[in-house]
Amino acid sequence: MILYPAIDLKDGNCVRLYKGEMEQATVFNDNPAAQAKAFEDAGCEWLHLVDLNGAFAGEPVNGAAVDAILRETHVPAQLGGGIRDMATIEAWLDKGLQRVILGTVAVEDPSLVREAAKTFPGKVAIGLDARNGLVATRGWAEETDIEVTALAKQFEDAGVAALIYTDINRDGAMKGPNVEATAALARAVTIPLIASGGVSSLQDLRDLKNSGAHLDGAISGRALYDGAIDLKEALDLLKS
Repeated sequence: MILYPAIDLKDGNCVRLYKGEMEQATVFNDNPAAQAKAFEDAGCEWLHLVDLNGAFAGEPVNGAAVDAILRETHVPAQLGGGIRDMATIEAWLDKGLQRVILGTVAVEDPSLVREAAKTFPGKVAIGLDARNGLVATRGWAEETDIEVTALAKQFEDAGVAALIYTDINRDGAMKGPNVEATAALARAVTIPLIASGGVSSLQDLRDLKNSGAHLDGAISGRALYDGAIDLKEALDLLKS
């Protein structure tokens, strides 16, 4: 399993939200590029970036911060938030992102996801953000009646590189991930799955690793900033 440290960008700062609420943002670093470099120096092999403002605006907002991160680091990075057309996808990949994450458009324009995955093999992931098992879009502000597993299965043959499953109720709450739902989704599809939301201890990572389902990785944010998870220990655990 790969540990993906999360760098959530809001107004140019590195923040963490509580259950996806923009008004409940805690700033952890006003220099996202320095934070990204610190994660790289600690041994992280990937970075998980989210343009929070972009998720609401429907277009990139924190582009300058992402550009700075890409300049300062050499490990692959994936980015989600406000990426909703082919031109934006191509622009980000041209700048050096390894992978773009499409969330809202997976619901609103699934054909675009398929086109992107075909045009940029291995470069497109789908963000599955769910509250009580139902997908939420547009920065988690709009809820749908679409069951997360049903949406994931729609893209089994699309050639997407990964699914990133976030249980919104667990995100930033430091109460542990929804291991059962994550494992169930991983078993229901063949696409590599990355767990997100609530990973707050080494035990959480052990639980995901030993869930009985194959997981590609896990994303953690607040716990790394707060020190609840020792980064070196976490990396060693997931590599063992």
